[in-house]
Amino acid sequence: MTKQTRCRNQLYLAEDISAKLEQLAAKPGASKSAILSDAVKAWLARRGTQELDDRFGLRLDRITTQLGRVERDQQIVMESLALFVRYYLTTNAPLPEPDQAARAVGRDRFQAFIDQVGRQIAGGGRTLGRADVPDVRPNAAGAGARS
Repeated sequence: MTKQTRCRNQLYLAEDISAKLEQLAAKPGASKSAILSDAVKAWLARRGTQELDDRFGLRLDRITTQLGRVERDQQIVMESLALFVRYYLTTNAPLPEPDQAARAVGRDRFQAFIDQVGRQIAGGGRTLGRADVPDVRPNAAGAGARS
């Protein structure tokens, strides 16, 4: 253990604080210097913590608020999707096996949907809240598109 160099400091304390310090220092193994040194260290540590809170607290509060919004939006999207899937599955009858043409149309529509989602994500666009809804049907510009 290396011995730390110490600097002498003279300070003035109020009489009541000085009396309390005397009482604490009277206990075995305690000294005024050690008590004051520990008190100053604790005060400086709190002050440093407060500076960190002052510096980063506002940013952390903003991030917390943004994460709360993201979580809320995600819950809305998931609930909307779940309700849509439930509605779709309860209102549409399954296709019969021999109806290959209907299944092919379904595959084409699904592929067009996946392609549109890919384009939206790659372009950074959002469909939610837009007035113009992109046409996700296959061959939407062609003669075979349904309105």
